[in-house]
Amino acid sequence: MLRVNNTSLVIVDVQGKLAQSMHNKEELFLNLLRITKGARVLGIPIIWNEQLPDKLGPTIPEIKEVLSDMQPIVKNTFSCCDNASFMQKLRQSNCSNILLTGIETHVCVYQTARDLIEKDYVVHLIADATSSRTEINYRIGLGAIRDCGALITTVEMALFEILKVAEGDKFKEIIKIIK
Repeated sequence: MLRVNNTSLVIVDVQGKLAQSMHNKEELFLNLLRITKGARVLGIPIIWNEQLPDKLGPTIPEIKEVLSDMQPIVKNTFSCCDNASFMQKLRQSNCSNILLTGIETHVCVYQTARDLIEKDYVVHLIADATSSRTEINYRIGLGAIRDCGALITTVEMALFEILKVAEGDKFKEIIKIIK
């Protein structure tokens, strides 16, 4: 079960021209913004990754702005788990549940999910905060991630699961984010 004290948000490679070529990019960007802001409100650790930013460009401004007090982990591997800095930050978070988001679903997100599951993390793929350039690659990636043992969720489902109750200041902030 997702809880504030056992959950981290992982953002994978939402960068430059590649991000702009994603299937259903407007909804993707909106949901990435929602889950990132929600994680900040809830105090959930965020691990932000960029794949070869010198070639692919920086993280999209909408997300980068919310993470302005953080630095991304730069990687050249498809799976975030093959990056020592990522694994160190993940271990330091002391979390067993991973909210996984980003692009592309069938490449970096899939390989990261597979490796996290092999390392005994519980992966909650946020289906409306991940995408690929084509719908078929997104759907095949989503199925492969589910077949590996990940749980499929959405931004709202994950945030409300963590909140547990429909009251209080954090609930009010989350409602503003998702509306």
